[in-house]
Amino acid sequence: MKVKMKPKKAVKARFKVTGTGKLLRRRPGKRHILTKKSSNRKRRLGKPAVLDKTRTILYSRLMGA
Repeated sequence: MKVKMKPKKAVKARFKVTGTGKLLRRRPGKRHILTKKSSNRKRRLGKPAVLDKTRTILYSRLMGA
């Protein structure tokens, strides 16, 4: 009998799935030491980034999709 895999909750919390099946991630670097970073840089860091294709396959499998 095949055992059903449980989704990894940590992966589920870190990524958001778009309508087309791509994964969105947060950009690192917007937690602290923000005074030396420019406003443009901080604004860019606030916007989510699309995960690359190879990792998308891996993480979506871990999410149970």
